Amino acid sequence: MTQRAPETGIRVIVVGAGFAGLTAAIECHLKGHSVLVLESFPELKPLGDVISFGPNAGRIMARWGNGSVYDKLYPICHRNKELIFYKWNGEFITSQPVYPMNREAPSVNGHRGEIHEIVFNHAKELGIEIRLGCRVLEYVEEKDRAGVRVNGETLWADVVVGSDGVRSKARELVLGYVDKPKSSGYAIYRAWLDSTPLLHDPLTKHLVVNGDTHTGWLGPDVHFLAASVKDGKSFSWVCTHKDEGDIEESWSFPGKIEDALKVLDGWDPVCRRIVELTQDCVDWKLVYRDPLPTWVSKEARTCLAGDAAHPFLPTSIQGASQAMEDGVVLAACLQLAGKQNVPLAVRAYEKIRYGRVRRAQLLGEETRDMWHKADWDEVKKNPDIIKLKRDDWLFLFDCEKNTYEVWDETVKELTGAHEGGHNLLPAQPTAMISA
Repeated sequence: MTQRAPETGIRVIVVGAGFAGLTAAIECHLKGHSVLVLESFPELKPLGDVISFGPNAGRIMARWGNGSVYDKLYPICHRNKELIFYKWNGEFITSQPVYPMNREAPSVNGHRGEIHEIVFNHAKELGIEIRLGCRVLEYVEEKDRAGVRVNGETLWADVVVGSDGVRSKARELVLGYVDKPKSSGYAIYRAWLDSTPLLHDPLTKHLVVNGDTHTGWLGPDVHFLAASVKDGKSFSWVCTHKDEGDIEESWSFPGKIEDALKVLDGWDPVCRRIVELTQDCVDWKLVYRDPLPTWVSKEARTCLAGDAAHPFLPTSIQGASQAMEDGVVLAACLQLAGKQNVPLAVRAYEKIRYGRVRRAQLLGEETRDMWHKADWDEVKKNPDIIKLKRDDWLFLFDCEKNTYEVWDETVKELTGAHEGGHNLLPAQPTAMISA
């Protein structure tokens, strides 16, 4: 959809202006709903390092602004031809071609802050109201409306979307208790830097001199991924390793280069040199949550989206993509149900999304274990077993089209449709996965 649909009269408050929140806001606006976005950060800053969106999310961005959003994304995105794998000691394993380029459903990989800024600005250009510096202190709900308390006042809407991250406050209202994150047992050292030092070093020059590259080193309970971006001018690396660090206070700390080098002790000199040429890095503790029993509140006027509902391991390479799918499906469900049936729309959103998201989450665990616990004798016989899975059910999926296709069936399952009307009883999410 490239033009805004007729007004639905549905008022939506979105908490959090990350990729889940911004997508929900943009899609709700396009579907004719009235949207207000609340973000705790006082100003937009292009922070972070590399982020990846699969073609299933790329097709969402490619539709926005008649393609103008993707036109802005393309120059800053990673355009390598293959992912090259090495064993931790520098022994070549195999290479994997990138997923075929498709203008209607492109992969979008680049600097998190730069991509976020483009999406944020698109939301503003559409006229969506975004209030920065608004920290939500409490979520509230009544039978016919939901709201948030912020800056000394209560704001009400027909539905509130809690896309407020892994430490979501909305989750407390939805679950009825505080659900604390726990350590996944892993952490990541990660960095983004100018490529000039690598260009001038003979060990690393080949990674940047001919444009964009993507390289991975795999070892016992450690993997290291490095990519040059913007025609080799920028560089990013991430090192995932075992770590049981406490995550009660924060999940991201300033990292120490010497600590990252300790993890890579005895590794390929090329891999170590990348880290040695880096000025600073971030130590990011990977938090984990068991799948939530529900993403929807008792009255189905408040729902969770993105990391608030389903934190992903980076090895899934789908966390941000699934967050965007959440926003699209919710907006479409609200449009299909109408203002009189908002609770039905919210429950349908959960039912349509739940199984697909869980399947994508498990893919991240499988990839991590595949790399960290590789049987190198078996890999030598069949190098393909360590390649990233890029299945059609995941990448070729059109979440908007699928929502329209399964809507009637979903409503029937949720309501127990019978003569005399609908019974809008809450239903447990099911693994509705459409390929």
